[in-house]
Amino acid sequence: MKAHQFALSVSVTPTAVTAARHRAVDAIEGWDTMLGNEVVHTAELVISEFVTNAVRHAEAGPVSLSVRLDEQSLRIEVCDDCPELPRPGLPDPCSESGRGLFLVAALADRYGVEPTAVGKCCWAEIALPTNPDHPIVSPLVAQRSC
Repeated sequence: MKAHQFALSVSVTPTAVTAARHRAVDAIEGWDTMLGNEVVHTAELVISEFVTNAVRHAEAGPVSLSVRLDEQSLRIEVCDDCPELPRPGLPDPCSESGRGLFLVAALADRYGVEPTAVGKCCWAEIALPTNPDHPIVSPLVAQRSC
């Protein structure tokens, strides 16, 4: 399989998350690799969580999103200028936020965060199916919501 990559600079605005998620998923679907629905939907959720956190916590920008596909995995990276590393914790049951890293941990095969010279970079990898009964080239019929 040919390697593919998508990169995007994300504005720190309320509409940035939706726009970034749609552009990234459009790019993934445009690679014509016929990734299965599960991989695309998982990527969409991880992108949404990472970009939401970056936009919420970035000080002034920049926020960047990159997605890379190789033979084994789909890697998502979101970098921002906030030096504080995210720490998963148990949110209050009535809280409307604080579950993003739990979702990423449940969805991704590997994930982490690394400090950078100007902030941090959160990343997640979604392994591609290797089972012959569940090939990578399954039909893609992803339905997206706002």
